[in-house]
Amino acid sequence: MTFKLEGPVLEGALVRLEPLDHRHAADLAVAAEEDRGSYEFTWVPRADEVGAYIDAQLARAATGQLAPYAQVSVALGRAIGATSFWEPRCWLTDDQLDAIEVGFTWLARSGQGTGVNAEAKLLLFRHAFEQWGVSRVDLKTDARNRRSRAAIERTGASFEGVLRNWSRSWAPGEDGLLRDSAIYSITAAEWPECRESLSARVRKAVQVVGETVR
Repeated sequence: MTFKLEGPVLEGALVRLEPLDHRHAADLAVAAEEDRGSYEFTWVPRADEVGAYIDAQLARAATGQLAPYAQVSVALGRAIGATSFWEPRCWLTDDQLDAIEVGFTWLARSGQGTGVNAEAKLLLFRHAFEQWGVSRVDLKTDARNRRSRAAIERTGASFEGVLRNWSRSWAPGEDGLLRDSAIYSITAAEWPECRESLSARVRKAVQVVGETVR
């Protein structure tokens, strides 16, 4: 495969996606400990594990299979979560990306429900469809993770089904076990409608933030 997976900085009104680096470690350590009740099925490091977490993601990046990001709150000026492009697939030619996953996503409790996740997805999907020209973006989560599934569905992604014993479980106490994964996707044909829906959500969130600071 000659396509090289590299994630550039993606700028939004609420969130800036910066390539993950150890400079984000202190912020992420604080973000990860805000309220861990929402991380039940998601890989989110403890504060003292953030350095190793970043090392692991950068090691995946070195293989060409991952482009990890820190989610940086524009209002706060600090990292409040992480996300990634993951598993690029070039099916037709070596230099044209046909499909990619958005995953390894988590957000501090204070950032949830603020529009940050919607805008992060808008930025990632837009880059995938409009810069890389993919035919498909997919997302997956633990089939038991109702919170994550609801968030994915709000992006406009279509549910495709559950793949049994599909990937590693990140749930506490399930080290060495596999999980069932709920699979969602957005295709290039669906992207314009999805883009409009996400853009409307982001505009509303930006308006709320503007009214709050006035």
